[in-house]
Amino acid sequence: MLGEINWQDFAVAFSLMLVLEGIIPFLYPERWKNLVATLARVDSKTMRIMGLISMVIGTALLYWVR
Repeated sequence: MLGEINWQDFAVAFSLMLVLEGIIPFLYPERWKNLVATLARVDSKTMRIMGLISMVIGTALLYWVR
């Protein structure tokens, strides 16, 4: 069960990710530009830590939901 890859579930998850990531730029394009400019000034170490925290929270949330 764990080793099986359900490509349909993967496609659904990927599609939802694209929809969710598109909401803010669609609704608030100027704020999005400002956020991207701010993120460009963040050092790599901080960005990696933010990415790690995001992955850990996402994994924990996925584990809790499933």
